[in-house]
Amino acid sequence: MPVTDPCELFDVCDEQDRVIGQAPRGEVHARGLLHRAVHIFVFNARGELLLHRRSTQKDEYPLRITSSASGHLAVGEDYATAAVRELEEELGLRATLEFGASFPASTDTANEHTHLYLAHTDATPVPDPDEIESVEWASPAEVARRIADNPDDFTPPFRVLFEWYEESTQSRRDAKTRKER
Repeated sequence: MPVTDPCELFDVCDEQDRVIGQAPRGEVHARGLLHRAVHIFVFNARGELLLHRRSTQKDEYPLRITSSASGHLAVGEDYATAAVRELEEELGLRATLEFGASFPASTDTANEHTHLYLAHTDATPVPDPDEIESVEWASPAEVARRIADNPDDFTPPFRVLFEWYEESTQSRRDAKTRKER
């Protein structure tokens, strides 16, 4: 099946992330219908984030940099199951996933109700060439600098999720500093 099979069925959702029907991928994207997706940020022991550049075959944001792994939920699938599946399908990785945050569907998230998961592993990723053009590890500071210098090299959903990650990481650092005083 091609990566961008326009006939793949998605659950269509309302603003509260309740399923209200199903529609083919091509229709969902063409009409801007709300649907569901997962993203996974994979970190190594050095604290670097695994980024991937989307393949030329992707129907949205080809050749842009995004999360370590990401994808749509299958009809009837839950977010956690989809995250495990996408991590293995796209990168050949298995890791313990920690829920990070959920984001409501908006134009900034490509009309996707999105759940972000975090994983830590030093296993070598094996990227699916139909999904991924290339992968690289980068420190969060380097990612932030690159987004500031060239935001259009990154998918809009990734920029939203990475901004949350930076803010939540800073909040944890601030809380730790206050506690140590």
